[in-house]
Parts: sequence; C-alpha cells; structure tokens
Amino acid sequence: MTAQLVHELELPLLNTTGMERLDAIAAIEAARSQHWLAKSEMGYSVMRLEDVTAILRDRRFHSALSILPQLSGLPESGYAGRRRKSILSMEGDEHTRLRRLVAPAFTPASANRLRPTMRAVVGDLIDRVAPEGQCEFVADICEPYPIPIICELLGAPPEDWKLFSAWATDIFRIFNGNLVEDLPLIERAAAELTDYVSAMIAERRTDPRHDLLSDLIAIEEGGDRLSTEEMAMLAEAVLMAGTDTTRNQLGCCVALFCDHPDQWALLAEQPELAPRAVEESMRFLGAVRATARFASEDIVYRDILFPQGTIVSTALAGANRDPEVWTLPNQFDITTERVTAHMTFGSGIHFCMGAALARAELQEALPLLAQRMPKLAARGSIEWKPATFGIWGPARLPVRFDPS
Repeated sequence: MTAQLVHELELPLLNTTGMERLDAIAAIEAARSQHWLAKSEMGYSVMRLEDVTAILRDRRFHSALSILPQLSGLPESGYAGRRRKSILSMEGDEHTRLRRLVAPAFTPASANRLRPTMRAVVGDLIDRVAPEGQCEFVADICEPYPIPIICELLGAPPEDWKLFSAWATDIFRIFNGNLVEDLPLIERAAAELTDYVSAMIAERRTDPRHDLLSDLIAIEEGGDRLSTEEMAMLAEAVLMAGTDTTRNQLGCCVALFCDHPDQWALLAEQPELAPRAVEESMRFLGAVRATARFASEDIVYRDILFPQGTIVSTALAGANRDPEVWTLPNQFDITTERVTAHMTFGSGIHFCMGAALARAELQEALPLLAQRMPKLAARGSIEWKPATFGIWGPARLPVRFDPS
C-alpha cells in the first residue's frame, strides 16, 4: 500500500492555544474521536496513548527543542550557535553515550537518599504558614521547595538556594514561547550557572564528597569520562528537571486536591497512598501537557508519510485520558491502582531523567501537606499560567485550611 502524504489528508483541527484547561481537554477529546491525527497550529498532533508512545519511542522523530531557536525566528549563527548542546535535545550515539554514563547517578536509590531533606524542607515551609490557616501556595510552598534539595544534590551551600531559584526561573523561559525577548535573561542565567558549577567541579576533583558532581567525576566506563563542560551541562539539566517541573506539578496536584477534599482527607489518613496519589495527579493534571518532535527524515507511520521537517506534537494530556486505555479516564481517584503508566514524564530516549527525583519530592510533600493542612480549599480563584508555557501550573494558588 502506498503511503498517503500527511499534508493531503482531511484531518480535524486542534488548536488549544489560549484555551482554559477544561476547554483544551474537551477540544482534544473532540479531535481524537474523529481521527488519531489532527492538524495543529505548528504541524500535527497525536492524542491517543498508542500513537503518543510510538512517536516518542521512534528515534527518527527528534526532540523539537533542538530547533526551538529556528522556530522562534532566531538566526542560526546567534543563540543556536553559542548555546552548548543539552542532553535534553541530543540524539543518536552522543545522547546514548551520555545517558549510559549518567544513569547510575539518577536511580530511585539516589533520589531516596534525599528524602530526609525533602521532609525537612517541606516541614519547615509548612511551619511558617500553619498558624495562619492560609497562604499563597505557589509563593510560600511550591517556589522554595525544590531548590534546597537540588543544592544538596549538587553539593552547593544551602544559603545559595536563591541563586539557583533565579537561574532555574530564567533558564526555563526557553519554553515560554517568547524566546526572542527572553533570550538575554536565559543566556545570562546559563552563563552564571556554568561558571558556578565549573568552579564546584574543579573543587570536587581534589576534594570529592557525597554529592552528584563527585559521583559524575568518578564515573568511568571503558576509559570514557565526562568532561567539565558535559558535567556543567548535566547540572543545568538537573536544575531544569528538578525545579520548575516539580514546582508546577506540586501546584497542579494541590489545585486538583482543592477540588477533591475527600481525596485530600484520605491521603492524610493513609499516607501510604502517596505514590498512587502522585501518579494519579500527574495523569489527571500534568505540568507537562505536550511535547514536540520533528521528522529527521521522511517517515512512514501508520501508512502516512511525514516528510522530513514535519513537526508532530504529542498531546500527553490527551494520552493520559485516552478512553481506549483508561477506565473512567476523567475521574480522579487516588485509590485506583492503574496498570498503565501516565505519559507526563514522556517516553523513549528522552524519558525524564529526573523522574525518580520528582516522584520522591512529590511523594514526601503531599501526605505531609495533607496532614498539616486539613480541610484545604481554594481561597478565591486560582490564577493559571498562560497556556503557551511549556511547563505549566498555577501562577497563584491562594488556599485556606484549619490552622495548626
């Protein structure tokens, strides 16, 4: 059978730009009911779990992060030429080598070593607001929570958390759809972080400690080692993977529990439900709702030809509510043991490197919050970040609860 050219197909249109969350989910469901593929603003979109997984695992589809400057209208000789490659956008042998080398440093066991710090940090943050019985959850809890943990992971002094927080915020502007305007802030933050981490690496070479940088320095496989530049790049990737995503996902989780007070009370009574609560929250309301790929060559998938350069967005939020896979996909229930894994961490070679760390951070935070903030409810309306943000969640989440 001859493959059909994707551009010649009659497909449903899917454009969720600027839509409210529930409207966007409804639009995805409507398009998915007509066809497994939709025409979107920048290219095409897949919305079913089977297709999202297949595209993300097909190594011929490359991460669109590598062509983000080009898509934003920046000249190739500018930002793209100056910016070092990131493991988040690498492909092929280069990517495989780095993932293989650093995998031992990003295991669940490595993340578990930080759980006491996670509990201490979130406990201290709750202590500051508990007597008042109210807080602005994003500013008071989400924003400061992950950074001290990243500082300990890297071996940075705890008092430098504000530096790391500012760098993470500015570097993550790369995903906010305004690269031309945000570029100076992104480049300055990346340069400052590189200088800081490079100095730490030089120190660890002569004085190794129990931290990630020392672990990376010690890694050797068949004579292959990481360079200082590669370690600095990985530290930046860890900062990105372990801060803004966790901040936003924690905000999404708590906003979701505000709508389900019975589930919040259940989590307080049964903290052992934390792992299931995290997975269900990320399925139902993930901070990463889509990720884009482009065809690195002409690709035939399901008898359809995607010419080289075609952009395909994988609607993770759609896959996470695919009625062909999930039982009662639009029902939030932390007591349900779902066999299928959600897609918020992605899949394939670019599966989130910091997934174990993010899971641990959320598993430690949520049950403690549920116990210390009983009868949680939104205090006024929740302000959400613009739909164009790649890493998305509440911008403001005022809450009230029974004071302790």
